[in-house]
Amino acid sequence: MNEKLLHMLEFDKIIRKCAAFAATSLGKELVTALVPSPDLQEVKRRLTETDEASQVIRLKGGAPFGGIRDIRAAVKRAAKGGVISPHDLLDIANTAAAGRKLKRFLLSVHDDKPIRSIAALAAQLAELKPLEASIQSCIDDSGQILDSASAELAHIRSDIRAGEARVREKLEQMVRSHSLQKMLQEQLITIRNDRYVIPVKQEYRGQIGGIVHDQSASGATLFIEPEAVVALNNKLRELTLREQKEIEKILAALSAKVGEESDSLLANADLLARLDFIFAKAEYARAIQATLPVMNDRGFFKLKKSRHPLITGEVVPIDVELGNAAYSMIITGPNTGGKTVTLKTVGLLHVMAMAGMFIPAEDGSQLCVFDAIFADIGDEQSIEQNLSTFSSHLTNIISILREMTPKSLVLLDEVGAGTDPAEGSALAIAILEHIHATGCRLIATTHYSELKAYAYNRKGVVNASMEFDVQTLSPTYRLLIGIPGRSNAFAIAERLGLPKRIIASAQSQVGEEDQRVDSMIASLEANRLGAEAERQSAEQLRRELERMKQELAEERRKWEDEREKRLAKAIREADELVAKAKREAAAVIADLRRMALEEGASIKEHKLIEAKRKLEQAAPELPRKKPGKNGGKAIRVNPGDEVLVTHLGQKGHVVELAGPKEAVVQLGIMKMKVDIADLELVAEQAPQKQWERVAAGIKRTRDEHVRTELDLRGMSLADALSEVEKFLDEAFLANLHTISIIHGKGTGVLRGGIQEHLRRHKHVKSYRLGNYGEGGAGVTVVDLA
Repeated sequence: MNEKLLHMLEFDKIIRKCAAFAATSLGKELVTALVPSPDLQEVKRRLTETDEASQVIRLKGGAPFGGIRDIRAAVKRAAKGGVISPHDLLDIANTAAAGRKLKRFLLSVHDDKPIRSIAALAAQLAELKPLEASIQSCIDDSGQILDSASAELAHIRSDIRAGEARVREKLEQMVRSHSLQKMLQEQLITIRNDRYVIPVKQEYRGQIGGIVHDQSASGATLFIEPEAVVALNNKLRELTLREQKEIEKILAALSAKVGEESDSLLANADLLARLDFIFAKAEYARAIQATLPVMNDRGFFKLKKSRHPLITGEVVPIDVELGNAAYSMIITGPNTGGKTVTLKTVGLLHVMAMAGMFIPAEDGSQLCVFDAIFADIGDEQSIEQNLSTFSSHLTNIISILREMTPKSLVLLDEVGAGTDPAEGSALAIAILEHIHATGCRLIATTHYSELKAYAYNRKGVVNASMEFDVQTLSPTYRLLIGIPGRSNAFAIAERLGLPKRIIASAQSQVGEEDQRVDSMIASLEANRLGAEAERQSAEQLRRELERMKQELAEERRKWEDEREKRLAKAIREADELVAKAKREAAAVIADLRRMALEEGASIKEHKLIEAKRKLEQAAPELPRKKPGKNGGKAIRVNPGDEVLVTHLGQKGHVVELAGPKEAVVQLGIMKMKVDIADLELVAEQAPQKQWERVAAGIKRTRDEHVRTELDLRGMSLADALSEVEKFLDEAFLANLHTISIIHGKGTGVLRGGIQEHLRRHKHVKSYRLGNYGEGGAGVTVVDLA
C-alpha cells in the first residue's frame, strides 16, 4: 500500500499516537516503520502478539522496560575495535540487566497464563551477567570510573589525593599568612587550568612570584600559581596524565569484552525493540478501547459498533457488513451526514488490523486481509497540475482501475461528482459496474438518485444511507443498510419556511420516476422506523428480563448466604452441645472416682449402670447436614465396627446397638447415640473367639497389671490430653502411686500443655521433670494422691 493511501486514511496519525506508548527509542522506531501486511498468516501472528501483550497488561499492569537504551551504535563501534565511553558502557550494562529482568518477568507470566509468542521472543534474550558485572565493577551509576577498576588506578588516585592535600596545605599556609593577606582579593584556594591558584590583587602582582593562569573580568584580580607549589602542581599533573592513561586502558579492556559479545547484544537490542513495539500496540489498544478482530482472506468483513479512532468526544458507532450476499455498497445521504467518515473508518480499520493492531469495535468484528486497498476520498483539486476536482478524481479512479484485483478493497467518495449531473451519474454507473464485475469489494458514496436505482437492480450491490432527522434538520450519523438516502430538499425547505407555493411548483418540476423513487424510499424508511420501534421494544423487554434474571440470581445468592449462616449457627450450637456433653461426662467420671475412693474397688453394679445411663444421656444429637454414601438408608453394623459419623465427619467404634435404628458410638472419650442411617461402615470388627469374649467381660481389680508409662510423642496437644486423662483414670483405679508421661523435648508446647493439665487435676499430688536416667526434660514424672 502506497504512502498516499495511508496518508489519505490518516494511518500516519494513528502511528504517531501509538508510538507515544513505546517505552524505548528502539520500540518507537519500529512503530514508526509499521506498515500493513497483505499476508493472512503474518497478520494473524502480529495480532496474536498484540493480544498476548494485552493479556499481560490486564494481568500485571504492564511489562518492565526501564533501563533499556539504544546501544547499537556503541556496540558496533566496539565490535570494530573502538573504545567506547563510560556512559555508553553503562548503558550497555543497564540494557543487558533490563533485558534479563524483562525475560524473567515474561517467562513467569507464561508459567501462569500461556503467552507463547511473546515468551518465545523473551526466551531468545541472551543473559550477559559476566559482562554486566565487569562493567558495573569499574563504572559507577554516574558514569565515573571507580578506584577499584584496577590496582594501578587505585594507587595513582591515592597519590593524587596525597599530592592535592600537600598543595592545599601549602597554599592554606600562604593564605593564612598575615604578610600576604592584604595582597589577596579573597582568602581562598581555587583551580584554573587544572592547577591550584590563589586570587591576588593586580597591584601586588610583582610581590608574589609565580605563574598567572587567569584574571577576573575587571582585571583587578589575577589567579596566580605561587612558585612554592609549581613543582607540586607539576607532580599532580603527571599523576593526572597517568590516571587518564590507566582509565583509557580500562575502557579499552571493557570495550573489547563488549566487542566479544556484540552479536548477542545486537540480537538483544532487536528483541527488546520488538517486545516494546508489541506492548506499545497493546497499550494503544487499551487507550482507545479496541478489540481483537477475527481475520479472513475470503473478502468478507463485518464491523460491529465500530468507531473512527481519531474522532474525539461522543461518537456514533456504525455497523457495516460486506462480502457475502453483496460485494458492493452504494451509500447515499446529505452532506455532513458522515458518508466520508464511514469510508475512512472502513479503510482505516482494515489497515490497522493488517498492521497487527486492535480496532475500536465490538468483540467479534471480522475483517478481511486484502492484497491492496484503493481510495479516492476528499477534494483532490490540484492547482499545480491545473486539474479540476472532477479531473483529479477521474485521474485517481483511472489509476485504481489499472491496479485493482479481485482481492482488493475500493473506496470511492462522491463518484462522478464535479460535472454535469446526467453525464456524471452515467459515468459513475459505468465505473461502478466495471469495478463490481471484477469481484473486488467496493464502497462508494454519491448524491445521484440514478445510483440508488442501479443498486436495486444489480445483483450483489446493496444500498445504504446515512440517516437524517428532518425534524431537527441534522444528521444522526447512523448507517442504514438496505435503504437508500432521500434528498430531503423539499422537507428541509419547508421546515426552514420556504412558501408552500414555491415548494409545490418545485415538486411539479421533478419527474414522475423520481417522485416514485422518493415515495418508495419514504415507504421503506417508514417501515424501517416501525421495525426500529419494535426492535427497541424487544430490546427493552430483553433488558427487563436480564434485570429480573439478575434480581433472581441476587435473591438466590442471598438465600445461599442465609443457608450458610444458619448452617454455621447449627454447627456452633452442635459444638456447644458437644462441649456440654463433655463437661457432663467429666462430672460422671468424677462421680465414679469419688465412689471409688469412698467404696473401694467394689462399686455396685446398679451404680455403674446408673453412671453409664447418665453418660449416654449426656451425648447430644447434633444437627444433620446431609446423608452419607448410603443415601440415608440404614446399614448393618455390629459392636466393634469402625464407622464414620457423617454429620460430624468423625470416626469412631460401635459400642452397642440401641435399637433397630440407633447405635451407641464411642467418639474419643465420649459416647453418643447416632441414627444408623448417619453411619458409614469403615471396617468391620473381626469375630471374637469365645475366650476373648469372656476376657472382655472380666473387670479390672486393684492389683491387676496396669501400664506405668504413656508415650505421647508425635501427637497433637488435644489428642495427647485425651490420652493423659484416660491414663490417669486407669492409674488411679489401679492404686498406682507414680507414673511417667513421655512427651519428648521438641518445642515444649506438648510438655507445657500436659503439665498445665496436671496442675489442675485433683488426683495429681505433684509432678516433676525426669532426672538423669529417667529421660530428663522429655519425661514428666507424676505422683498421684
